Amino acid sequence: MLHRRTLPGLALACLALFPALAPARAQNAPQPKLPEERLVIVTRDGTRHEFRVEMALSPEQQMVGLMFRPSVGPQEGMLFDWGTPRESAMWMRNTITSLDMLFIAADGKVHRIAERTVPYSLASIESRGPVRATLELAAGTAERLNIRVGDQVLQRIFGNAP
Repeated sequence: MLHRRTLPGLALACLALFPALAPARAQNAPQPKLPEERLVIVTRDGTRHEFRVEMALSPEQQMVGLMFRPSVGPQEGMLFDWGTPRESAMWMRNTITSLDMLFIAADGKVHRIAERTVPYSLASIESRGPVRATLELAAGTAERLNIRVGDQVLQRIFGNAP
């Protein structure tokens, strides 16, 4: 049995042996703008909505996402490519503007939409099923453009680039 006095020492030893367990470097500013790509959402009625999205591909880029960004333009966003379908859970830590989050299946279909997320919230926003990617857009975009679950997202990662 470990005594309470040994736990801090054990924790430090583990962090020294396994640096990946150490807390991430404190982030207190937005990350530089990421490379952008074209993305199109086709709604049920066939209307096409074009966006320029930053591509969050690496774990480091995905961890920071849109934190500290003062706003997201009406035709802008960030696409988090998970590589393969998996459960996705996002949060709004250090995100100062409300967002719409679209969870997108491997075939490019919108699986779930979380609208008008709460800035700075640590609450988990989950995909509720495996998704290939998560798209963050300015809050209110889904409502404004009538984007709904089942709509088609066209982008190279889904093999259906516009």
